[in-house]
Amino acid sequence: MSELQLVICRIGREEYGLPIMAVQEINRLLSVTRMPQMPDFMEGIINLRGKIIPVVDLRKRFGMPADEHDENTRIVVIDVAGRTTGVIVDAVNEVIRLTTADVEPAPPAAVSGVNFISGICKVDERLIILLDVTRLFSEQENEALAAHEQVA
Repeated sequence: MSELQLVICRIGREEYGLPIMAVQEINRLLSVTRMPQMPDFMEGIINLRGKIIPVVDLRKRFGMPADEHDENTRIVVIDVAGRTTGVIVDAVNEVIRLTTADVEPAPPAAVSGVNFISGICKVDERLIILLDVTRLFSEQENEALAAHEQVA
């Protein structure tokens, strides 16, 4: 039985788990610069210690209504297919350790058309949705992220 370490983020009222190995760092919300003709799911770009990286608001990516950012809003810098990308979440709650036995497949009806959910974890009374960062964006979206990273 192998162990999982997850960074638990909140988006809306739901909790999502990102594999800790994909997370490079967690930052307070930085100033995001909008670029012309960006895809809808992209929030913009940031300058992170001299490196320009694209930023995606996961609320938009998941088709959720926009919400005001506050002091809990964070940019989680992740590695997606070898590309550094920032994702905006409402809050980062904790880092937890689980075993693979704690993970169940997501019910097919709940993830119809969504391929970036790798499972559901039960932690006490909580349900945590596990995200597969390698499938968070489609091939076209990955190309758009790469194009905006290069232009910047």
